[in-house]
Amino acid sequence: MLLLDMSTVKAIYPGTFDPLTNGHMDLIARGAKIVDELVVAILRNSDKGVPLFTVAERLEMIAEAIAEGGFRNVSVTTFDGLLVDFAREQGAKAVLRGIRAITDYEYEFPMAMMNRKLDPDLETLFMMPTEQYTYVSSRLIKGVFKLGGDVSALVPPLVMARMTAKSAGKS
Repeated sequence: MLLLDMSTVKAIYPGTFDPLTNGHMDLIARGAKIVDELVVAILRNSDKGVPLFTVAERLEMIAEAIAEGGFRNVSVTTFDGLLVDFAREQGAKAVLRGIRAITDYEYEFPMAMMNRKLDPDLETLFMMPTEQYTYVSSRLIKGVFKLGGDVSALVPPLVMARMTAKSAGKS
């Protein structure tokens, strides 16, 4: 007797996304190809310092970027608390994480192991970004932008427009 597994694979791509970068969009695009449903989940209570954008602004920008990209199987939401609890609530089977360098791996590996300890059924999928984005991070983008550097090739145009408006005091 042949048994078919008709279940779908839902994955969570968590982060602060402050700001959303082309590296994030690269992982969203590639992740959307390998899972049935991808939920971009913005962490509401981050310990990463003062944000450039509010959670509501990030939610709006990511939703707009997803729509512009035509990703029918990608959604965006927010969460706080334990990622494993959020994943369970969402019915997700996997967590998508980007690894740019060995330092990312050293940070991500213990978190993946803790998540596995807390929920043995939740898998972590590590993806490397496309080569042109291996050095791109939100923190680096914010720092270079604040010092007047051109980051327009590293963030979606809608994010660049919001960053420019924010620095000009329009938002």
